[in-house]
Amino acid sequence: MAWMTYISHWFEQDDCYEGLQRANMSQVRQVGLLAAGCQPWNKDVCVANGDRFAYCATLAIYVYQLDHRYNEFKLHAIMSEHKKTITAISWCPHNPDLFASGSTDNLVIIWNVAEQKVIAKLDNTKGTPASLSWCWNADDAVAFASQRGPLFIWTISGPDSGVTVHREAHSFLSDICIFRWHTQKKGKVVFGHIDGSLSIFQPGSKSQKHVLRPESLEGTDEEDPVTALEWDPLSTDYLLVANLHRGIRLVDSESLSCITTFNFPSAIASVQCLAWVPGAPGMFITGDSQVGVLRVWNVSRATPVDNFKLKKTGFHCLHVLNSPPRKKFSVQSPTKNHYTSSTSEAVPPPTLTQNQAFSVPPGHAVCCFLDGGVGLYDMGAKKWDFLRDLGHVETIFDCKFKSDDPNLLATASFDGTIKVWDINTLTAVYTSPGNEGVIYSLSWAPGDLNCIAGATSRNGAFIWDIKKGKIVQRFNEHGKNGIFCIAWSHKDSKRIATCSGDGYCIIRTVDGKVLHKYKHPAAVFGCDWSQNNRDMIATGCEDKNVRVYYVATSSDQPLKVFSGHTEKVFHVRWSPLREGVLCSGSDDGSVRIWDYTKDACINVLRGHTAPVRGLMWNTEIPYLLISGSWDYTIKVWDTREGACLDTVYDHGADVYGLTCHPRRPFTMASCSRDSTVRLWSLTPLITPLQINILADRSWEEIIGNTDCAVEQGMPPLLCGKVSRDIKQEIEKLSGNPRVKKLRWFSECLSPPGGSDNLWDLVAVIKGQDDSLLPQNYCKGIMHLKHLITFQTSEAQELTTVKMSKFGGGIGVPTKEERLKEAAEIHLRLGQIRRYCELMVELGEWDKALSVAPGVSVKYWKKLMQRRADQLIQEDKDDVIPYCIATGDVKKLVHFFMSRGQLKEALLVAQAACEGNMQTFHVSTPKGSSYSDDIYKEDFNELLQEACRELAEWYFQDGRAVLAACCHLAVDNIELAMAYLIRGNELELAVCVGTVLGELAGPATHYALELLARKCMMIPMCDVRAPSPIRMEWCPTISLRLKCT
Repeated sequence: MAWMTYISHWFEQDDCYEGLQRANMSQVRQVGLLAAGCQPWNKDVCVANGDRFAYCATLAIYVYQLDHRYNEFKLHAIMSEHKKTITAISWCPHNPDLFASGSTDNLVIIWNVAEQKVIAKLDNTKGTPASLSWCWNADDAVAFASQRGPLFIWTISGPDSGVTVHREAHSFLSDICIFRWHTQKKGKVVFGHIDGSLSIFQPGSKSQKHVLRPESLEGTDEEDPVTALEWDPLSTDYLLVANLHRGIRLVDSESLSCITTFNFPSAIASVQCLAWVPGAPGMFITGDSQVGVLRVWNVSRATPVDNFKLKKTGFHCLHVLNSPPRKKFSVQSPTKNHYTSSTSEAVPPPTLTQNQAFSVPPGHAVCCFLDGGVGLYDMGAKKWDFLRDLGHVETIFDCKFKSDDPNLLATASFDGTIKVWDINTLTAVYTSPGNEGVIYSLSWAPGDLNCIAGATSRNGAFIWDIKKGKIVQRFNEHGKNGIFCIAWSHKDSKRIATCSGDGYCIIRTVDGKVLHKYKHPAAVFGCDWSQNNRDMIATGCEDKNVRVYYVATSSDQPLKVFSGHTEKVFHVRWSPLREGVLCSGSDDGSVRIWDYTKDACINVLRGHTAPVRGLMWNTEIPYLLISGSWDYTIKVWDTREGACLDTVYDHGADVYGLTCHPRRPFTMASCSRDSTVRLWSLTPLITPLQINILADRSWEEIIGNTDCAVEQGMPPLLCGKVSRDIKQEIEKLSGNPRVKKLRWFSECLSPPGGSDNLWDLVAVIKGQDDSLLPQNYCKGIMHLKHLITFQTSEAQELTTVKMSKFGGGIGVPTKEERLKEAAEIHLRLGQIRRYCELMVELGEWDKALSVAPGVSVKYWKKLMQRRADQLIQEDKDDVIPYCIATGDVKKLVHFFMSRGQLKEALLVAQAACEGNMQTFHVSTPKGSSYSDDIYKEDFNELLQEACRELAEWYFQDGRAVLAACCHLAVDNIELAMAYLIRGNELELAVCVGTVLGELAGPATHYALELLARKCMMIPMCDVRAPSPIRMEWCPTISLRLKCT
């Protein structure tokens, strides 16, 4: 069996599978990460070295490394050791594994990037290291300076280790903006100042302080900060200088003269950053500060060579990498480790106009923008290799899923914005207008209102309509006092509660009418509406007490006051399943569980070593509570006995917000001062419950009532709305509901990220009617029988835009762009004539003519006649249309695979299998034959090869479920099951294998065996059966359990 060979090989090489034998590993599993954006405050926050680049948010450094197989940069490490704002980062020029960073708490850290650990620290740097750089004339020395200097040099090791002061670089008259060591001239260093001047120091030469100010500033007190400063790599004396308002100059540091002043197309343009382009002598790029325009320059001319408008937001910093080496195309089938391109769409390098005297360099620019966006831009191809837009750059205080569309997750941050994320693509889809100060809390409007309420530090509270993109209501009853929490009632959509530092919890209607003002003796930090009583709200106060109010009366006094915490109470949360039960988190490090009906504290959860902030009840298991703390951890509690079931240490700073997915109750999100949002799966904590579902046990062993579930010693039972809805739908079904039961519970227990796609493919394989497939099926991995049909439909939809009279507004693709996209789809489907006609309509005659012979010589001649001018030779790779026109499918598929464009390779291979590619048979010797069936067999081999490569790409990216989808799409059930097993998705593998039956029989048996081993190694939540659990299976592949 081929799949068994794959499994054995993987187990020999995959360290991750050792987790089956680790009993003490964390059970809560991270399944998604929303990385922070680049901070916009300090200058040197983006660097690169070799095949790595890095940028820093406020408290963490993000390191990306080139994956040479796929020629794309992937997140390699998040390094978070600083407790206050990082001010600068610098890569060691002599050792690509060493990296330095400084922060406002007077700390400099030396990191080993490869090992992701700190190797040296320097505390008490006698001033904030506002600027920092490795010394080019020493292997193990880092220089740093505060605003007015002096320049300190820290020798990390050796006989001269310690900190010394540069003999001349001190006593400056203007603050330092930035400094740069010369890469060739030993000890030469230049400083840029806020007044626009430069200071230059060179051993053996006279010091030059505050020279070379822009001429227009001479004799004035006006300031024009130096925003960028770079030595010419081909000169010992030339230097590029950018001032914020006076543009760019090339100066001679020896003669102290200006060689060239560069002119901008617009007087209002200003430069925020610049960088030389390696491998292109005399060429450099700049980023504008007000709009995201990237300009390409050459020192021999005063005007830009080219301009790219990349974003509406201005640049903050940039760095240029050499382009990743691309593998030369070969007709031979590529071998492993030779894929050298990203999976993004292939866009050929642009054709330069005839008046452009210089070619755009083949390089990648790491671009960081003022809104926190970070991207890698291919200057030669004029396209983003990746762009992660709109990332938060500061502490994220709160996060909430949207109840009616749980694919949307909203986050509130110290940076003054609320952002809404698509958790399937991990991209931001909406961002609030900003300028709100700190946003401490948010709350979604109930239902489909598409509004978010936000609480700010100085601008009161507001309601933001995400569809309209504007603030539609403001509340200012708390004055200038900070509002720490806002809660929109989901039982009464007209009521919103806020609590503030002024000591009030205010209940109002959405139109601003105040209903209640509950006065507290001190600041109020948290409030929460009861999910079982629409008129009950709880608050947490600085006076260490929890209060419960009943808003249906006119009284301003609390019904209950709960005392017990020894420090201030921050958040409070009502249980969604247990009426009258709520929890509170405090600065005393504890979480207390209160029972309103008993007027008592029924448990105290101790284990955090710092103040508790995040609190979240699970919406299915009534005793399961999750907490987040300033000790950087997330803890999962069994509130019946106060036991901590698991502790997660992945966040690099304080954990503030926790939220539960509305339809996947064992998926949660957390947010932190490390500026990240992380998605987690709690499913490993309920393994006994999963086993009962797989074994098709009775409903009483899967779903129960809350009173029964919270009894001491009871195994986990589902008690929430999601499970009740599943049971209700299953009971409506006639016949054997086993398949639906497995699918619906699998989707309920699995995190987002491919499980829906997987089950859609299983349904297709089992013969389900295509009309029953969901609308978003075509957005995922489709079965081979649908791939061409859906892609053709998409092309036709894009083509219809030419009948539209009006455009779609800002940000919407133009008519030309959509027609080009439609044409490319037709081309990959082998519909050559339609491609030619669309390209003619767009004026792309040369492309149309290059493939026209694939239709007929007569058609090609007709196009030649319509073309008046002679064919213009373009500097781009035309191998794609020529391959399709000549029917050389194998060459084209291998071409796409060699570039890492695996989805394109898959599409072309499938089109060939369906006969959409015209194949020209090569003449063969007399008596030999090469039938169409043999060609089809070759195409099937290509299709399988493309699927294997795409599956492996998904798996290496941590998405085992989507890897399995790739194989299900081509009916390769064995390898699909193998990828699920390899990815430790054992429960999902058993579910899928059970539904597929005999087709997946051997793999299902193997998954069951591994699941049994896993259950024996991992501690169970079932306190009634602490002994290991043994599994057996019968010929029907149903699972049975016995307690040994």
